Amino acid sequence: MVGFSQARDIPSLSGKVCLVTGANSGLGEATVTALAQHGPEKIYLAARSQVRAEEALERIRATSAAAQSANIIFLELDLSSLESVKTAAARVNAEVDRLDIVHLNAGVASVPASLTTEGYEVHFGTNYIGHALLTQLLMPKMLKTAALPNADVRIISVSSSYHRLEGTSDGISFDKLKTTMEGTGGVVLYAQATLAKVLFARELARRYPGITSLSMHPGIVKTEIWKGKKDAGLLMRAFVRPIVSLIGVTPEEGVKTQLWCTVSRDVKNGAYYEPIGKANMRGKFTEDDKLAGELWRWTDMELLAHGAPGWAKA
Repeated sequence: MVGFSQARDIPSLSGKVCLVTGANSGLGEATVTALAQHGPEKIYLAARSQVRAEEALERIRATSAAAQSANIIFLELDLSSLESVKTAAARVNAEVDRLDIVHLNAGVASVPASLTTEGYEVHFGTNYIGHALLTQLLMPKMLKTAALPNADVRIISVSSSYHRLEGTSDGISFDKLKTTMEGTGGVVLYAQATLAKVLFARELARRYPGITSLSMHPGIVKTEIWKGKKDAGLLMRAFVRPIVSLIGVTPEEGVKTQLWCTVSRDVKNGAYYEPIGKANMRGKFTEDDKLAGELWRWTDMELLAHGAPGWAKA
């Protein structure tokens, strides 16, 4: 799949509804740009800032005539606030009758120690918990879509090869997730959150086999996730930033893996992929079904405590 072509290999998306989180820059913007070339019924460009979303939309529309005419809608979504997630999901459920493609793309990496609105460690709360709630609230719509003739509903979780870092001996420190985990490096916290997204996709596939749920690593990509005020630990200063700057690819190149996951018929439900279209399950916890089940139960209890309705039946 080295020769994967967005123009050639993405089929018509006519009639389909797509949603991309973190779509105002980087891989999210590149994903919306690519999907817009293939005639979907609607694309939700989900982001925190309307100003930045509108700026992204201008850039997207300038790429082609197809993008100029595409029905791309800004969806306000702050994944660090579960109330914001609820509001966004309610809007989508009210506005569309189907939902075919969801990219759980947004995320933060190596930011200073802090908590989300509901009190979760910021990497875990933003990258994983917010996305888990969004998925739960949209699941009835996706199940309805999956029952339609010729439907192909997919959930693509953007993760990272960092999920293999063994920052904690048990993979996920459940007993510390409601703290800032002060003293734990930002890269390790990012790794923990991306592991959760890998396991989440695996468990989604097991519980909802009619929907294709995948996780993936885009490669080393020059995006804003590694810019700005970060936890400037030794690993970040000496390794991550220089490597990204030196060999990182553009978002337009890096997005190919998640686009491949969106359309390929060669995927295995629940699998984790790296560029481009290569299954790589070698991590210590990548295929840990016990940990995936524990994460699912923990997440379900946490979301229920915040007024979520629970998971829909397949």
